[in-house]
Amino acid sequence: MTTTEMPAVSSCTVAGCSYNHDGCHAFAITVNGVNGTADCGTFVPLSRKGGLDKVVAQVGACSRTDCVHNANLECTASDVRVGPGSGDHAANCLTYTQV
Repeated sequence: MTTTEMPAVSSCTVAGCSYNHDGCHAFAITVNGVNGTADCGTFVPLSRKGGLDKVVAQVGACSRTDCVHNANLECTASDVRVGPGSGDHAANCLTYTQV
């Protein structure tokens, strides 16, 4: 898999993330988590916005080996949606589907 084949982050609805301003502006996100959650490890809860000028976010790594889209720690989903998780400062991969 090359970087042009990495799944894109098609949406992010986590308003409190520094990388989210009209879409995810991180170059790549990392999906991690435990106990049945698939957290966006790139989530940064700051009021200052960061990231790239244009939206190019993709999935750089996934450590949720119990997800049907995970093959050798790479995400094989066609695209990934990120949304609010539990707690005040959390974001989850909504595309996560447990095996």
